[in-house]
Amino acid sequence: MTDDTACIRATALTFSYGKGPNVLDIPEMTIRSGERVFLHGPSGSGKTTLLGLVAGVLKPTPGSLEVLGKDVGALSSPARDRLRASHIGYVFQMFNLIPYLNVRDNIALPVRINADRRRRLDGPVDEAVTEAAAHLGIEHLLTEKVTRLSVGQQQRVAAARAILGSPELIIADEPTSALDADRRHAFLELLFKNVEQSGSTLLFVSHDMGLADQFDRPLSLPELNRASA
Repeated sequence: MTDDTACIRATALTFSYGKGPNVLDIPEMTIRSGERVFLHGPSGSGKTTLLGLVAGVLKPTPGSLEVLGKDVGALSSPARDRLRASHIGYVFQMFNLIPYLNVRDNIALPVRINADRRRRLDGPVDEAVTEAAAHLGIEHLLTEKVTRLSVGQQQRVAAARAILGSPELIIADEPTSALDADRRHAFLELLFKNVEQSGSTLLFVSHDMGLADQFDRPLSLPELNRASA
């Protein structure tokens, strides 16, 4: 269910790496709270850069970007880190798992280090971790080191970690690219169930246009981004 509150609002948003040309030049973009948005575009169109800005990993250059009511460009780096840790779940394209932790501890990490995420759990941390892992078919791997897993298994660990603690905004960067059809279906089922239960907003990036009709609306970044023209 969506409402009229903007979860993400960009106005005259631009970004460049160093002194290079603009990678993003977005006159206007709004994603409403509770929306499930399918963001697509070819490689090089700025999708990952936009996700990094929304998550506070990158800081906007001229322009305005509001995320969950916060002006991201006005926040310090520690404040952006706190916003991300408390309120944003992120499935990174390269997973960003902690290599010396096992699967259980990787999934549990966001709720163990952040009280806001922990308070939103329905029960104990270990039970929530086990439930999320079971939905994605990795409950038998909870004691394994993530360095011993296949790429597809690592992807599922990253997905379970992102949704734990019902963050208000979930960002997913190509989260199903290494999954077979059955695992992809299970992942999307878990993701949509979590989003619906928590009222979260979902910004989902994929090249698989066959998934687009499962979302509230598709969003073409090349149509938004004047820098990719």
